[in-house]
Amino acid sequence: MVPDSYAYGTDQLSDTVMGNFTNHDREDLDVTVRVGWVKGLNRLYFLYEAYDDYWNMYYKRGDLFEIAIDADRSGGPNIANPQIDDEWENHFLFKGVHAQNYHIFTPPGEGRDWVFVWGCQPWIGRLPYANHAYSYEFEEGESGKLVLEFWITPFDYAPYDGPERAAVSKLEENSLIALSWSVLDYDENHAEYEGFWNLSHETLCAFRLMPLEPEYLKPLEAEYSFTVVDMDRRMVAFTDRSRGEITSWSWDFGDGMSSTEQHPIHQYEGPGEFVVTLDVEGPKGKARRIKVNQVVVK
Repeated sequence: MVPDSYAYGTDQLSDTVMGNFTNHDREDLDVTVRVGWVKGLNRLYFLYEAYDDYWNMYYKRGDLFEIAIDADRSGGPNIANPQIDDEWENHFLFKGVHAQNYHIFTPPGEGRDWVFVWGCQPWIGRLPYANHAYSYEFEEGESGKLVLEFWITPFDYAPYDGPERAAVSKLEENSLIALSWSVLDYDENHAEYEGFWNLSHETLCAFRLMPLEPEYLKPLEAEYSFTVVDMDRRMVAFTDRSRGEITSWSWDFGDGMSSTEQHPIHQYEGPGEFVVTLDVEGPKGKARRIKVNQVVVK
């Protein structure tokens, strides 16, 4: 669902740390990154595909895909707060709290977690806040292709003590988030990477949460939501959320009553579970949405 036109390749990266800059050698390292999201879910989905001539799985470091995310663009440092002098107080109160940094091992090898969260909140790298899957056939020190799929949950506030006080970032269509990534390429030398390829050095980039491209959309799609606004009077408000050019709406409330309003309010005469149908029509055709026994009044 993420088309090729949205892919970021090696040509988008620059090594601003080791001095390779844009002198890419795709026989040494070649990567492609795709990022997606699903409307209604506060998750970011990544597809990372990489060829490396030497895969390093050294247990303390090794090859990494690093991402940094500040979904609400609160800005500022995310590792060290210059106003907190004590190193460990800084770690537990600030590090990664308002923006998160993931060091993802590519691959982790035997016994390691898939990700090291560079912050005080390792819990964000585990279910139900993240998940992952690798595909590769090489061994330590060999060349080959790696495919990694994973998703993460961005947080506006992610404290050390766990998710109870955390605030998940709300992802909305057409909004901007701050995001960047780096690829740390170790070869034979475990102690030092030979390339630190990144999108934006020490800053993050603005990414827009795009709607689906037209080729993935139906010309007309029916959808609705509802709210019981007064249970004592069995009053239900229906909201049309259909997509496309629509000229008529037809509601069947499941109790023998109907409406042609776009956003009707209906009062049921008695208690029950009701099958509610919305039919919409426009220049490009017809569409229907049925919800079975979701509308319940007493």
